Amino acid sequence: MRLRTSIVSVISFVAGAVAAGPLLSTASIAPAASAREDDRAADRKAIRAHIDKIFAAYIERDCATIRATHSKDWVGFTGVARSVVSGLDQYMNSSAPFCRSAGQANANPEFGLVDYKLTQIDYVFHGDVALVPYVAETVYGRAARVPGKLRSLDVYEKQHGEWNQVGSNIYLHPDAVDAQLEHAQDFRALPAEERRELLTAREAVWRAFFANDQARLQKLLPEETIALEGHPEATFENRAQILNGAQQLGGRAKLVRLEFPRTDVQAYGDVAIIYTTYLYELESAPGQKETTAGHATEIFVKRNGAWLNSGWHLAANK
Repeated sequence: MRLRTSIVSVISFVAGAVAAGPLLSTASIAPAASAREDDRAADRKAIRAHIDKIFAAYIERDCATIRATHSKDWVGFTGVARSVVSGLDQYMNSSAPFCRSAGQANANPEFGLVDYKLTQIDYVFHGDVALVPYVAETVYGRAARVPGKLRSLDVYEKQHGEWNQVGSNIYLHPDAVDAQLEHAQDFRALPAEERRELLTAREAVWRAFFANDQARLQKLLPEETIALEGHPEATFENRAQILNGAQQLGGRAKLVRLEFPRTDVQAYGDVAIIYTTYLYELESAPGQKETTAGHATEIFVKRNGAWLNSGWHLAANK
């Protein structure tokens, strides 16, 4: 997960009472205040149940419920948003990307929200609008059980007699940010799903290079990419030179075989180092094939949920 910092406006509301004259005693005010609180008890209960429903929907990846619990004109910031998110469709794309390709996503993800606990919550009502700040402790990954912590300011509106979320500003709690910074360089074992994503990205780089897929390479290789071949006369290559090399090779040979017999991975935060052996076979003309094998070290960094290949060192077998 990527580390970001944000400044969230703290919104507070102070309600005051004004004396109506010497005949209005403190004793006569108290029952009225209690009555007002009692009037909102059902609203607080309904909103809390709605928040629990949203958390449960994310745990189960229930896309239909996630959509139903947010208004069509939802506006605010999701945890990964870099700009204002406007409308339900933008919200779903930003906060629930697993819903893009399936109406009902996998209900048992290996890595995703699996548990939560609200440790603090408050409600401030302005007629049919409510501000609801809360703090939640979270757990991600059924096997890994990675702890987290969120803080949010949700905005609710009573629509047709029912409370629905119309906006929110949710982000990592400072405690979670501090914990991530403290352990950013710690070794971590990649969950199977994340490892598959990493190795899929690695193979995509190789195939895109041999196919001269410039658009794909530009997505997979960040601007700072550096590559080095292992032979004595090797030179460092930057991203532009790598793209040019793919272009030169693209018209002369076709990849017919690609294998990675052994691969080991070390991960530190959002950086992964791949140690691998490789074998590929190119066909320059019908029946004319050349096989190359060797070992490599590849560096990947995770940005915006995607693994990018920021560097590698290849050494072909003699």
